[in-house]
Amino acid sequence: MAAKFFTPKRRPDIPMTEERYREIYDILNAVEVLEEDCGKLCGCACCTTENREGTDPEMGIYLLPGEETVHRDDGDWLTMTVDEEGRYFGRCATPPVCPREKRPIQCRTFPLLPHLYEDGTLEMVYNDIDLPYRCPLIDEEIPLEDQFVEATQAAWEMLIRDPRIREIVREDSIERERSMMEL
Repeated sequence: MAAKFFTPKRRPDIPMTEERYREIYDILNAVEVLEEDCGKLCGCACCTTENREGTDPEMGIYLLPGEETVHRDDGDWLTMTVDEEGRYFGRCATPPVCPREKRPIQCRTFPLLPHLYEDGTLEMVYNDIDLPYRCPLIDEEIPLEDQFVEATQAAWEMLIRDPRIREIVREDSIERERSMMEL
């Protein structure tokens, strides 16, 4: 399990802008999940868009609110669609190869997820969402680089200052807590 980091309970609201996203990208560009390429452990499972039946339209990731502004001129490597709720869904058009410095936030911080408690405490946890692939980092709880965990924590601290993102993280956290209680 990732190291636990606790944060102050109240943060002033700061909406995300393209500039703030780029600042977070720079923070995350400086770290890696492991010393070696984690894609070698699983054949880049989280970076592909295919399954046994061929191309999987479900494989991709939702961008965070406002993050699409960073990717509007990304050329041919990322395709984005907008769902009926106005959320941007990104799919890598060149899997498993992408410009790593341009990956969306949730690609960069995988396999960790932010968990926001009711009292405002933010904790990074291993991804517990059902995935269409196996990730050895999660399944085997392979220790992650400390710098990666710390940078991911810092990035999500900045992100949840935007009320839209904080609401998404809190809703996901409530659902995670409910699921744990049902076990």
